[in-house]
Amino acid sequence: MSKKILLVEDDRQMLDVMRRYLENHGFSVIFTDNGSEALMLVRDSRPDMVVTDVDVPGLDGFSLCKAVKCSAETSSVPVIIISGEKTGETDLVSGYDKGADDYLTKPFAFSVLTAKINAVLRRYAANESPRAGKIREQGLELDPAARTVKVAGKPAALTRKEFDLLTLLLEKKGRVLGVPYILETVWGYDMATYDNPHTVETHISSLRKKLGKRFAPRLVSVTGHGYKFE
Repeated sequence: MSKKILLVEDDRQMLDVMRRYLENHGFSVIFTDNGSEALMLVRDSRPDMVVTDVDVPGLDGFSLCKAVKCSAETSSVPVIIISGEKTGETDLVSGYDKGADDYLTKPFAFSVLTAKINAVLRRYAANESPRAGKIREQGLELDPAARTVKVAGKPAALTRKEFDLLTLLLEKKGRVLGVPYILETVWGYDMATYDNPHTVETHISSLRKKLGKRFAPRLVSVTGHGYKFE
């Protein structure tokens, strides 16, 4: 059965081109040019994914993403944000902090968009069977089944990808993990078509802030090689 994608884009020409491309690549597509209407469609039509531009009427893309991710009813719906103007590091961090599963800046090749969609869908499918057993590390507790993290007994609000990245680093504690390996394992990217180390760097930086002074130094950058938790 084809996966249903909700496209949210107020540029009609861009919307039509993306819709036709995705339909030609096996996806079922529903669409709107308004973020508030998109939120209703998420609840009513149950898409497998939302792909939204940032600058749309009603709820903007960031607010739409946050609303989807903060509702227990829709939090499991992946969201990819796209933007032609909000392309700086702070914009990407803001998108990820709202719970975005990926962030794509315009202009982009449609083949990259479909690669990202497929990668996120693969990752969600893989995570449907959660790992068993809590991981404890001197005041840090990660529960893969509940997808929760506690630092000194207090919950840490991690995005989905931050959680998956931290889980991988804890499971491979002490080992240097290369950026391509992390991108393939956590993001599901095909490294033949995607290799952007900034994605991992951004998430490591965010994790350091959220885990606090005690654990930030243990997320170690190994220049020219990758990252490790030590």
